[in-house]
Amino acid sequence: MSTHYPESGNYSSAPKKDNKNTIIILLAIALVGSWIYFMYAKSQATAVIIEKDAQYATLDSAKNNVQKEFDDAIVRLDEMTATNNGLDSLVKTRDNELGILKSKFKSLVGKQNATSADLAEARKLVSELNGRIDDYVKEIERLQGENIQLTADKNKLTGENKNLSTNLAITESAKKEAEDKVDVGSTLHASGFNILGINERGSGKEKNTTSARRADKLRVSFNLDENRIAVSGLKQLFIIAKDPSGKVIKEEALASGTINTRQDGQVDFTTKLDVDYKQSEAKFVSFDLRQGDKYTKGNYSIVVYQNGFKIGEGIAILK
Repeated sequence: MSTHYPESGNYSSAPKKDNKNTIIILLAIALVGSWIYFMYAKSQATAVIIEKDAQYATLDSAKNNVQKEFDDAIVRLDEMTATNNGLDSLVKTRDNELGILKSKFKSLVGKQNATSADLAEARKLVSELNGRIDDYVKEIERLQGENIQLTADKNKLTGENKNLSTNLAITESAKKEAEDKVDVGSTLHASGFNILGINERGSGKEKNTTSARRADKLRVSFNLDENRIAVSGLKQLFIIAKDPSGKVIKEEALASGTINTRQDGQVDFTTKLDVDYKQSEAKFVSFDLRQGDKYTKGNYSIVVYQNGFKIGEGIAILK
């Protein structure tokens, strides 16, 4: 009996075919898997892009909105200042404050990639701007209210002053007459004249004298009586001294001159005094009058003028 052996080529072909099929299946599975992963990754990337686009769109919309709010506030301010001179002046005094606020806003909104935090800060600046505008308006309204009240007070005072003027003086002549009466009433009055001859001794001592030969000067004293109308301050008194012949004593050393009086026209005066007078109080006045010539026997008269009027006179008798 003969033995049968299988052919060597038929024995090894089946396992090789199975390996090839397995590799093909694995490659197909890997290809499908890569496509699934690719599609998944693409989907995720698309979702991220869509989300980013949505965020950018939201930020861009918010940026446009806050810019519009700012522009509206500026337009509101411009319109109000254009129709209100007081507000325009007030805003101009605060240009620096508004300039800083505008600069901050522009810096935030003008960023290439402005964030939501930037826009939130910009919106706060818009709110601050609107708040300042409201404050400006309130301040102007307050000032206008005060101005209206001041105008009303002024009109009231004007009316009262007009009524008072009417009551005091129906006509200009009556008013002037009243003023003249006040002027005349403020004129001072001199009283209590005491005029003494003074002898100056070699020792420097002085002695009263009635002798014309011994008299070296005259000491004149009197009182300025209290006056409730005359205001406090310096009052200029003009002194007219006449010798026994009636001639006015005039000396260069005494700064003698001429004045216009209300009663006696133009008269010569011997000297003048500035006296510090206090309203409603009496004032004692004393001064020495020295002439270049020797004194002669007779009466020396002293007349005092103030405010154009003769206010008093006295006499010294030298023998």
